[in-house]
Amino acid sequence: MKKYNFKKIEKKWLSLWIKKRLWKVKDSLHHKKKKYILDMFPYPSGEGLHVGHVEGYTATDILTRFYRMNGYNVLHPIGFDAFGLPAENYALKKKKNPSSFVPKNIARYRKQLLSLGFSYDWDREISTTDPEYYKWTQWMFLQMYKHGLVYEKEAPINFCPNCKTGLADEESIGGKCERCETPIEVRFLKQWHIKITAYAERLLEDLEELDWPEHIKEMQKNWIGKSEGYEVKFALTDYPEPLKIFTTRLDTIFGATFIVLSVSHPLIFKITKPDYMMFMEDYVRNELKKEKLGIIDKEISGIFTGSYAINPMNGFKIPIWVSNYVLSGYGTGAIMGVPAHDERDWNFAKKFNLDIIKVIKHSLDEETNADFTSVQCFTEDGILINSDKYSGLTSSEAREQIGAYLISLGLAEKKIYYKLRDWIFSRQRYWGEPIPLIRCNKCGIVPVPEKDLPVVLPKVKSYQPTGTGESPLKNIHHWVRVKCPSCRSIAERETQTMPQWAGSCWYFLAYILKKKQSSKKYKISFDLKKLKYWMPVDIYVGGVEHAVLHLLYARFWNKFLYDLNLVPCKEPFLKLFNQGIILGPDGRKMSKSKGNVINPDDIIKHYGADTLRMFEMFLGPLEVEKPWSSEGIKGIERFLQRVWKLSLWLDKVYKTKRTKLLKNKAKEQELLIALHKLIYEVTQSITSFRFNIAIAKMMIFEETLRRNLENNVYIAKDIFLTFIKLLFPFAPFISQEIWHLLGKKNFLDKEKWPQFNPKLLSSQLTTYIIQVNGKKRGVLEVKADNLSVNEAKKLVQSLPLYKKYLENKTIKQIIFVKGKVINFVLADAKS
Repeated sequence: MKKYNFKKIEKKWLSLWIKKRLWKVKDSLHHKKKKYILDMFPYPSGEGLHVGHVEGYTATDILTRFYRMNGYNVLHPIGFDAFGLPAENYALKKKKNPSSFVPKNIARYRKQLLSLGFSYDWDREISTTDPEYYKWTQWMFLQMYKHGLVYEKEAPINFCPNCKTGLADEESIGGKCERCETPIEVRFLKQWHIKITAYAERLLEDLEELDWPEHIKEMQKNWIGKSEGYEVKFALTDYPEPLKIFTTRLDTIFGATFIVLSVSHPLIFKITKPDYMMFMEDYVRNELKKEKLGIIDKEISGIFTGSYAINPMNGFKIPIWVSNYVLSGYGTGAIMGVPAHDERDWNFAKKFNLDIIKVIKHSLDEETNADFTSVQCFTEDGILINSDKYSGLTSSEAREQIGAYLISLGLAEKKIYYKLRDWIFSRQRYWGEPIPLIRCNKCGIVPVPEKDLPVVLPKVKSYQPTGTGESPLKNIHHWVRVKCPSCRSIAERETQTMPQWAGSCWYFLAYILKKKQSSKKYKISFDLKKLKYWMPVDIYVGGVEHAVLHLLYARFWNKFLYDLNLVPCKEPFLKLFNQGIILGPDGRKMSKSKGNVINPDDIIKHYGADTLRMFEMFLGPLEVEKPWSSEGIKGIERFLQRVWKLSLWLDKVYKTKRTKLLKNKAKEQELLIALHKLIYEVTQSITSFRFNIAIAKMMIFEETLRRNLENNVYIAKDIFLTFIKLLFPFAPFISQEIWHLLGKKNFLDKEKWPQFNPKLLSSQLTTYIIQVNGKKRGVLEVKADNLSVNEAKKLVQSLPLYKKYLENKTIKQIIFVKGKVINFVLADAKS
């Protein structure tokens, strides 16, 4: 019996699928129910696809084929997020332009994706580096500019004095340049910002509408960081203007024993006394540098300003400090220190020997502790003590009453603050979308006219850093010099480029709006009718590493377009699913330095695409981390070879009129029941993203088929073909070949998904896996699911495996999992 030749068969069917353009999606089928299934599109690195890509993309391909067979019009596109820092760094190192090698990287990715049989609509492929694509990225930026969402202000950048270039945060390791390990300097440049904060409340509220993992929603909520509280004015003893602090715990104000300012607070050098100024300047300089470089001190530090504030509720004079534990960009950048009821304040007070006054107790019954310096920090709401006439109130009552009192005096107002900061949209690079603005000495900032879009990157062989931290584009003078669109005098283009996030903020719309004109050219134009049909994305699958920024930026971008009536929905991604990381065989995260990277090309070469696809799905639940297993992949290979042998065996049976196989109605009925149970289980497993369970169920069914054949029981052709239909989304190449082998001329993509018969399921068999010391030795099928342990033991004794593995053995324990497993643990622990 010939072995399955995956190389020959995969090449054959891939060629036919592409030739027939089998996966091309029609927009005109508006009467047909739709599914938009989207992958987070890859950055095309020089290394090619990794097994993490294969995991997520296989999952979406299974879903795509499943929903196609269930009658849906499925949009399943792919593209490439091809701008970005890695290409810029490689270009500088090799003295090349990224446009000379990025297209080659994309071509490699495309070839790999095709080799895995992923059924994308390739006519919709886009790249963020295509001028026709980033023309619209630029156009959308201009709409934000015109609507007042874009502004320019100074912001810090990391600068390496040795490389003479600005660095991204990820290129700064422990305050040193990743490339040359030179200590990094912090420089300030004017940079473009987008007011994402204007959408903070909507970004928060609309999370409730989404079918996303709760921990991802929580991460987004924490990043947005909404806090409702009071902004309170504290008078200063030696400065005319009051100091504003923000607090969510106004009920604790009687316990405030100090004020703390962030290291970038504008009042620091206005209120610091001369005796403290030199120390303050050094402290603030060092802390600002650490803050910019992302260096987090585990230990709290601080400097006293020498000045004091007056607590507006009790008149106490309290010291004003500056510390690294107060966030610069949150609230007013100043807090009241209440060490008895905030852990960070407690640690600060203990370190600098500041007063601790307890003003909240747990309950009315709790005894008030007079020794305020020895109390433990209590951070929850409770009952007020030591708070004048407010003592005895609950925390919530006190917040309202104290707030009302201070508001009546003009010393407070209710405020909502967000941790979310405006989006710094400038990058000091060549390889990015040019920002479509012009700087004119007469007119100021002038938008590039829409008719002149796209502003295309200049074609240069190579480029080098400016040495000032500005973009390399600054030195390409023939591109920079341009006439002002307003006054026609000589002006300059903006030379900073957009962040890589920009292109990924709307690519899910581009797939819908793209109109292919030739093999290399396409146009994008907004078509609300198409967008209304396809949007929102029904299923979005990608890594958890994009849980915050990409998703937040894309949601913001979509909401802006929604406000312009350009898209039909407030939220772009209805359901989100994050696949888990595939670890190396050693259980560690894969990396070149560890030598544990698995190349999918090598796996396809040795085992075939179907084996790789099924193996990655069988490793475990899609969302969890799991280690690579070389033995495991061999198990999947053996399973597919068994299915192939079964098909060859059955092909002979169906073509031969005379057969030794016996037609047994009772057995046929059992098989039919098992099949409908499988249809139900595979269907449920796919829709719940439990692909590993679906594969396990198919393995059990294959074993049932094989056992019947070995016992000379005839298997109806329809039963086997239905099994192949179920296998198809997981292993499309071998399934299509078997389908064709057994006389079917059509493509499985066009077939209908099998439907189970509920009446047959009501009398279904329950399959138990029989194990001996944890190793599978066979299966037991019973009609009743209320089997007892003793009944199970008796039934196993009637099976051939009992004589081989259990007879004359001392059974120490029987582990019985109802409806699933019967595991016999032997006394000598040998099987």
